[in-house]
Amino acid sequence: MTAKGTVPWPGGQQRDPGFSPVSVMPTRIAAAGFRFPANHPPARPASLVPLLAADVTAAVLGAVAFAGVEQGPLLLALLVATSVLLRPQPPHSASGVLDELPVVCGRIAVTWAALAALVGAYAPAHALSARTLLLGFLLQSTADCASRGLVHWRRRTALLSRPRTALVIGPAATAQRVAAAVLRHPRCGVLPVGIVAERPEGTSGLPVLTSGQEVQRALIQNGVRDVLAVHPSVRTEQGPLLRALAESGCTVWEVDADSPSYATRDQLAGFSCRRLDMGHGPRRGSAGKRLLDVLVSGTLLLLVIPVLLMCAVVLRVSDGPGVVFRQERIGKDGRPFTLLKFRTHRPVDERESATRWSVADEARMSWFCRFLRRTSLDELLQLWNVFWGDMSLVGPRPERPYFVAQFSQRYPGYAARHRMRTGITGLAQINGLRGDTSIEDRARFDNAYIDNWSLWQDVCILLRTAAALVRPTGS
Repeated sequence: MTAKGTVPWPGGQQRDPGFSPVSVMPTRIAAAGFRFPANHPPARPASLVPLLAADVTAAVLGAVAFAGVEQGPLLLALLVATSVLLRPQPPHSASGVLDELPVVCGRIAVTWAALAALVGAYAPAHALSARTLLLGFLLQSTADCASRGLVHWRRRTALLSRPRTALVIGPAATAQRVAAAVLRHPRCGVLPVGIVAERPEGTSGLPVLTSGQEVQRALIQNGVRDVLAVHPSVRTEQGPLLRALAESGCTVWEVDADSPSYATRDQLAGFSCRRLDMGHGPRRGSAGKRLLDVLVSGTLLLLVIPVLLMCAVVLRVSDGPGVVFRQERIGKDGRPFTLLKFRTHRPVDERESATRWSVADEARMSWFCRFLRRTSLDELLQLWNVFWGDMSLVGPRPERPYFVAQFSQRYPGYAARHRMRTGITGLAQINGLRGDTSIEDRARFDNAYIDNWSLWQDVCILLRTAAALVRPTGS
């Protein structure tokens, strides 16, 4: 039993039902319950055009070796083959033309060998001599390496004159150590301008930012483009902050401050680093995800029509009118929508419906309502929400505005769940996080699902959900 004037809460805690459902910015920086300026231009990746131009120019010079040969088709083939030799290296990569030399020369050699084989097979009269092959290879390799060297030199010069400003996130002492090392190596092209930490810990050097307002101010005043996470705990403890910075246009890097614990080609002042993909859900695959939702939900709705009708009739006979339960839930980007379910419980009033956490074990529920909840058949009507576009088959479970406001303040990362369309099932649910379970764990699993989203992951979650239905535990 709960005390009068309180509301059941996950884990048995009590909360005042008079709590205002108005979102308030958390005080801890880890919660990152704020949005950085939307007009902050996103960081652009290194352009592919200069290296493509270098490759094509080298291919044209190499084609000079075809003197006396019908050059049209061969030259075209050479241009196409060499235009995809290499892609630009990330901004922090220490590689240059000497690092690329073996790959560039190797691919050019393969290209010329393939052309020689094609000419010998389809135009024996114009077969390429060894002298022609060698001359063409040398001309193209020399021109390509020289052109690429010029491109890399221009990039290094630009980074030295206009370094990318960065914030370093992690324990203050470790962050200061990494920042000092980066400052000692300006060739990295990165200029740390501040440390983001929970506590200054008596360090000296760069300013330590301990509040969201300070981070926001530094972001605007310094035009921050990079974020360096220098401790393994940062990715989990400061996940919401990293995502907010990524949304503002910053590139997030994970820096191994102690030892190279993972293989990577990227280095920063001698530290191993790798770029983190702080994804915001299925961007490129959004059309595929929506197509999967429409096809599966539409097909299932047609197949389960008899089941829906049977459930509606039994509910009407056993529990009276009001078969369908409608409730406001919070969906993608914080937009409310009306969720549909079969009614398994009749709340006293609208306030109880909006603020009471769980009624799964209410003794006053009829046997059929308890059956619907144990088998999750009461959720079948949400297929219509999916088909209509309010929800997805797979995604974070939607919650009522009352609890969204409270959970967003109490649990770091909870608000970030709403960057994706909510779902009937999700990664949290197939890992046992249903009903009266840890909200913090749910938020962590939901954000992990969004950060690593793929269409195949959706299929796997749907298959595991279907398998779990044969051993229902209720919600």
